[in-house]
Parts: sequence; structure tokens; C-alpha cells
Amino acid sequence: MKNEIYELAREFSSETHGSSSYNKDPVFVMGDSVHNYVPISVVSKKFPEIKEFSNLQEKGFVFSSADFLEDEHFADWYKKQFNKKLTIKAKRQIGLLHYPDELEILDAVETVVNAYSVLRKKHVINNGKNLPVQLGEWYAKCILGLKQIKSSSQRGFDFYTAEGKRVEVITYWKDRSSPKGVKIRKSLVEMSDYCVILYMNDTFMIRDILLLDSDFIMRKFAEKGHTVFLKDNLVSAYFFSVSSKHLNKVVNKSFLMKFSAPNFVMKLDDRF
Repeated sequence: MKNEIYELAREFSSETHGSSSYNKDPVFVMGDSVHNYVPISVVSKKFPEIKEFSNLQEKGFVFSSADFLEDEHFADWYKKQFNKKLTIKAKRQIGLLHYPDELEILDAVETVVNAYSVLRKKHVINNGKNLPVQLGEWYAKCILGLKQIKSSSQRGFDFYTAEGKRVEVITYWKDRSSPKGVKIRKSLVEMSDYCVILYMNDTFMIRDILLLDSDFIMRKFAEKGHTVFLKDNLVSAYFFSVSSKHLNKVVNKSFLMKFSAPNFVMKLDDRF
């Protein structure tokens, strides 16, 4: 499927489409280079089994908003294809699907692990949040098929399901959880429909995932103050390693298994 879509993107990009309405498509699929794209409607016509972009997410493609990628190649392609400038408003409403190079990403993660190990031993850094947070969010986006859209209310990006439900993604980077649990700002829980806590070990591999309804968190765990603490002993029954309740929300099972720690993979293997 990937190679066939690449060929379709090359074919579509080989001629202009200024008189068509393809520019109004909400999603475009990137080919094997940043100079080739194809509207999702064209993909659906060519491949009837691809009824919506989530069907491509199941096959390994990853969704990002055009605004998030901050890549001018798409804007240049868009202008060339449709003889129209890609406005900021239009860019915010367009999603791009691309197929990540998993082996190259794995090699990069391994290099980062080695570098962080040296810096920790030399007491240069502790477990900071920038890299782990972004890597954890990327894992969640790929595995759960989330859309990442620039926030209209604060800096950064918000995550949404295909049905438009807002998801708060929390990354917890440590081999063992703190006795106090994972800390979440109550206001972020209140603004979301679901909360996903992605636990990564010190080697940046996923050691578990927790997905809870935000209303459930507020009813069961919210106390006085501005913070919610999710302690392992109180939420362990809902971990992916234990419960199958939310495994149906995993759209990219292969990706989950590749980027998970061996112990987590063994617990998931017989349930997929």
C-alpha cells in the first residue's frame, strides 16, 4: 500500500490541478519526498478500502497538521498545483499524512539513549522534560492515531481523536513511578475528554500506557488544589499491560510493539 500511494502522489504531482476542487481536501498524503502529495479524496477513489484517513493510520501513516510541521515544501507544492497561495487559515485546517522511516528513527533513539547516559553519569543533566515529553507525545500520536493541532488557547499543540475528542497527553519518563504518582494539572483534565499517560523507561522505550476518561479522573481522583495525582496502586488495573478495555483505541499495533520495552511487549503480545 505504501509504495502504491507513493506512486499515486508522484502521478498526481506531475501535473497541475488549478481548475479542480482538490485544494479543498482536508487531508493530503505525502509521497516518498516532500515535493509529492496527493489529496485524500484521490486516494479513496483509487483505493476504495481507504474510506477515511484513519484507514491509512492503521497502515502506518502518521497524521500531523500542516501548521505543526512548519514545512514550506507543502505550501510551495500547494501553490504550484492549485495556483493559489496557502493561507494561514487554510493551513491550520489541513492535515498531512506521512509514513515515518521507523528504522532511521530507532537508530536516532539509540544514539540519544547513549548520549543521555553519558550526560547523566557526568551529572550534566537529570531527567529533563523537553525531549522525553515530545518523544512521548509523538509515540501517543502514532499509536493512538491522534491529530495534533495548534492550540487556539495556549502555546503548543492539542491532541484530538478522529471523532474530535480532546486528549491530554502526559509523558512520564522514569523506570519507576514516584510514590506520589503522575502529576496532572486539574485544569488540563477539565478541558479534555481523555487523558493518556505514556510511561517511558530510561531507554526511551514505552513501559506502559494509561488511558482514562477525564470525567472519571475528576470523580475518582480529584482532591482539593490545582493538581491531580494518579498513583500506580490506584490506577494499575487500567494499565494497558493489565486491562484490554482501551486496546481497541490502538490504531498502529506494529508501532506500539516496536517502541515498547520487552516486558511490556510480552504482556501485550497474546492480546493482539
